[in-house]
Amino acid sequence: MRIDLAESYGEERLPRYTSYPTAPHFSTAIGADTYAGWLAALPGGSSASLYLHVPFCREMCWYCGCHTQIVRRDELVAAYQRTLLGEIARVADTIGRRIKVEHIHFGGGTPTIMAPEAFAELMAAVRHAFFVLPSAEIAVEIDPRTLTPEMVEAMRLSGVNRASLGVQSFDPVVQRAINRVQSFEQTASVVDMLGRADIAGINFDLIYGLPHQTIASCLDTVRRSLELGPARFSVFGYAHVPSFKKHQRMINEFHLPDGLARHDQACAIANALKEAGYVQIGLDHFARPDDAMAVALEQGTLRRNFQGYTTDQGEILLGFGASAIGHLPQGYVQNEVQIGAYQQSIADGRLATVKGYGLTDDDRLRADIIERIMCEFGADLGDICARHGAEPEAMLQSASRLKPLISDGVVRLDGDRLAVANDSRFLIRSVAAAFDAHLDPGKQLHSRVV
Repeated sequence: MRIDLAESYGEERLPRYTSYPTAPHFSTAIGADTYAGWLAALPGGSSASLYLHVPFCREMCWYCGCHTQIVRRDELVAAYQRTLLGEIARVADTIGRRIKVEHIHFGGGTPTIMAPEAFAELMAAVRHAFFVLPSAEIAVEIDPRTLTPEMVEAMRLSGVNRASLGVQSFDPVVQRAINRVQSFEQTASVVDMLGRADIAGINFDLIYGLPHQTIASCLDTVRRSLELGPARFSVFGYAHVPSFKKHQRMINEFHLPDGLARHDQACAIANALKEAGYVQIGLDHFARPDDAMAVALEQGTLRRNFQGYTTDQGEILLGFGASAIGHLPQGYVQNEVQIGAYQQSIADGRLATVKGYGLTDDDRLRADIIERIMCEFGADLGDICARHGAEPEAMLQSASRLKPLISDGVVRLDGDRLAVANDSRFLIRSVAAAFDAHLDPGKQLHSRVV
């Protein structure tokens, strides 16, 4: 890594660009009535992806940046599941027909906190409301510490074929510092259960930049993870934003690695995974060469959405649950964040949308450029602009943040073709941000670049 670049750009806090514009730019000008109109206007033959958010956990992991809360009473989870059933029916009725679904993702929180029969009922409702294709990917995020054999069986019978396991780190010192003690044996047992249930698409989530974390502990976590043979890895840098996520105040900032140490940890993990035969996918994903995500990268069809890098080619994402975000051709919508307010909206027979964003033609153009940069470390501005009826010269002139990146050798321009230098790929978010017309550098809502 070039130290001068890390010092120049590394402290910037920038979006991960899982959408454009990003969620902080959503406004209450977009509400339930707007969403209803957008749903009713979906073109015939549309296919969609579904995201279902379950905002509950048994205990709080102090690094967590998700919308979730701790729950001990199972009846609260059951009541929430009934609300999800109501929202699914409401959205399907508003669309007015049974559209195709190619991807389903259960996120959280901990989706598997539901009772097995409740999860099965929820999947049955999804299949009743939508035409879930036989080839559909159905993914569930899992906390290995609480998964039961009964839930695995419910997942199998419901057609789940991908599971994302939170691992983060196997270092017990790090685990205690983030309030997530999870043994290797627990994780291995879950991988075995999933394998016996023919849920073969397994992803491990790892995090670097955690308190007390070192290169050695990161590499040990990778080594032990490789013993379990997941198809994919997602490797994220810890975003310490205690002003936004108050439980992160439980983490002692003194024990957090600095920017250079974070970058060294990220590089060590990436190099170890690539040496083990995994293909690096964009900023933070890794996959076996025969995995669908690696194939999508090779074919130039890789996409990026709220779940990160994906093979999902759809332009419609329907979000269900408190805080869930959806994406339609017209723009973005987000549900009530507070669980009680979300449940009340659905109980009153309304959609739960409280904010969103209506896309402009310029937004769509910039979104395409940013997505290609995030997926391919470059973009053919001439081709993208031509598809949107725009001029690449005008786009380059509007990207004032791009000029120092070119001067510093981070970015190369060959005609209208933009490419991030190999030794500067850790600054991919800085390059993407050059095309972000909504960026407010003063806000501290995002993680550091390094």
